[in-house]
Amino acid sequence: MNAIRKSFLPGMLAAAVLATLGSAVAAEVDELTELTKPESTVSVGIGHVSRDNQRFGQYTGLNENGTYGLVDLDFVQRDETTGTWLRLNGRNLGFDDRELRLEHERQGDWGYFIDFSQTPRFDPYTVTTTLSGIGTTTQTVGGSATAQQYHLKTERDALTLGFNKELSDNLGLQVRFRNEEKDGERLWGQGTFGTWRFLTDPIDQTTRQIDATLSYTTRNLQLTGGYYGTAFDNSNNVLNVPGCAIFTGCDQMGLPPDNESHQLHLAGGYDFTKTTRGTFKVAVGRITQNEAFATTPTAGAPGSLDGRIDTTLVQAGLTARPMSKLTLRADLRYDDRDDKTPVFTYFPLAGVSGSTTDGTNEPRDIKTISGKFEASYLLPMAFRLTGGVDYVEKTRNSPPVRSVSFRETTDETSLRTELRRSISETVTGAVSFIHSNRGGSDWLLNPLYISGATGSNQVAPLHLADRDRDLWRLTLNWMPTNPLSVSLRLDQARDEYSGRGISVVDQAVREGRAENYSLDASYSFTDEMQGTAWYSVNDTSLESVQCRAGAADACTPGTQQVWGSNVRNLADSFGLGLRAALTSKIELSADLSHSKVRDEMELSSIAGAAVSPLDNINTKVTSLNLSVKYALQRNAGMRVMYIYDRYRTDDWTWANWNYSPADGGTTVLQEPTQKVSFVGVSYYYRWW
Repeated sequence: MNAIRKSFLPGMLAAAVLATLGSAVAAEVDELTELTKPESTVSVGIGHVSRDNQRFGQYTGLNENGTYGLVDLDFVQRDETTGTWLRLNGRNLGFDDRELRLEHERQGDWGYFIDFSQTPRFDPYTVTTTLSGIGTTTQTVGGSATAQQYHLKTERDALTLGFNKELSDNLGLQVRFRNEEKDGERLWGQGTFGTWRFLTDPIDQTTRQIDATLSYTTRNLQLTGGYYGTAFDNSNNVLNVPGCAIFTGCDQMGLPPDNESHQLHLAGGYDFTKTTRGTFKVAVGRITQNEAFATTPTAGAPGSLDGRIDTTLVQAGLTARPMSKLTLRADLRYDDRDDKTPVFTYFPLAGVSGSTTDGTNEPRDIKTISGKFEASYLLPMAFRLTGGVDYVEKTRNSPPVRSVSFRETTDETSLRTELRRSISETVTGAVSFIHSNRGGSDWLLNPLYISGATGSNQVAPLHLADRDRDLWRLTLNWMPTNPLSVSLRLDQARDEYSGRGISVVDQAVREGRAENYSLDASYSFTDEMQGTAWYSVNDTSLESVQCRAGAADACTPGTQQVWGSNVRNLADSFGLGLRAALTSKIELSADLSHSKVRDEMELSSIAGAAVSPLDNINTKVTSLNLSVKYALQRNAGMRVMYIYDRYRTDDWTWANWNYSPADGGTTVLQEPTQKVSFVGVSYYYRWW
């Protein structure tokens, strides 16, 4: 079915538009027609990729050496009498990432559309393995006598239908339906330390979404309400691994189960006065997952999870301008995810004394209450001062037996201020500062099953740990002359974390930093030639202290190994662009970009044995895009394009990875240097 749709549907719609064109393509038009009639365009050509690659064509399908079709179209037709529009748009119809959309509407009355798109993803790694059955639900480790090379791939095919109708002057209906099918395979595996085995995840999934809304509008009141639903269907519910003996049950591995969700929602706004407006949103929903387990359940446990989460959302807001120079805004939001999944013992053998689990499933309730208040005042000399406070509180349920640090409540308060001003007719700027503090309830100990003893792993999780955050931002826009404009943006953030404070060495993330700087400029040399340039630096780092120990409460130097890490990502990028009409018939477009990324993973021994250092990972990407259009006549011409892409990395994370001997020596590698060129020639035609 998928193969038929991929080859037939795009071709069918493209043929339909060509048939619709009729004699319009050959018709000559005058200048007045060009200015008053909608323009249609079709472009047809061929392109060639110089070599097989793993990165350049990862999301387009241009991953193999060879010739590809270049087909794009924009067909627009308007009925002057009825005000009816017909549009057909196609992008990359000769590639694997094609898009095609048909729209038909009468302004202010009705409309519908059909949208089809394909999105491939070619895995950037080459897999060499003796695994047999790749892409199926039965895979045998070492099933092939000799190792074979594989390039894994997934593809999404999405079909979206939409309809809207104005039922009256103030009542409208809108319906959207989307069906997405995803097929292919991706990297997966199984095992424990020393027994890793390579597998692939066989993907054959369908996701459906439907959204139906009614909108009601009067002079002061606007309401929108409706239904939103999703359904996920996985044709593969289990992966069979014959002969697996790593642990009991490893011969069958569960895959993502079917699930669905339903939500009713109502949102609106009301203008109390010309300067005061209130808004609200209410939504209730239910998420369920009740697919039968692939294997026989434990005695006393049901044959399916019967998972259920009820959701409730209530939000209200108010904006007002009590004075001509003062604007106020307040918002309050309540979001409750109530997990009503029944609790059963699914793994009784895990529930032995001293275990980190009692063998039951763990429903997760999350309740979030948030609010914000903001005031903005226009000061003398065109200064505008804005200040605000934000508050977020999250409450979670806690399982009776825990293997990681946990706290039931976290709360965060943020104070923010911004000063903005038009410094002159050519310069505008703003500076802002945000300080936030996150805390919460007392940390819960990690009690072991039955014995009640305190378990190890007392690290404070990143999303629960106490944190102080400061964020500065500066923006500046400068236009000294009419042809030149410059934009500058500076962002600097710093996070300071604290751990649980129960160890001699407090195990936690200590500090995080982020610095982002960007500079953009554009210049119009003439009316026919414009240039652009940009430069950006992104520097992000995270420092932490950890302890390799099994002790429950202490991480004592001299007894356990204590080590620190400082991971950092530094990206340095720039780009240049040029658009020029060289003559009345020749147009040039050129873009050059270069990025240099360095990943640092510094490890240091604080106490105990020395730690092994890790090398940096350096990645460079350079891309050049050139395009020349030559007009053969007023509404037709040729386009020649050239793309050069170079990717270079010394990423060692997969290069030194070895699966266990039982796996058969699977390797997962990528080419460290990839240079690809693409040349395309196409003919375009415009008509009205």
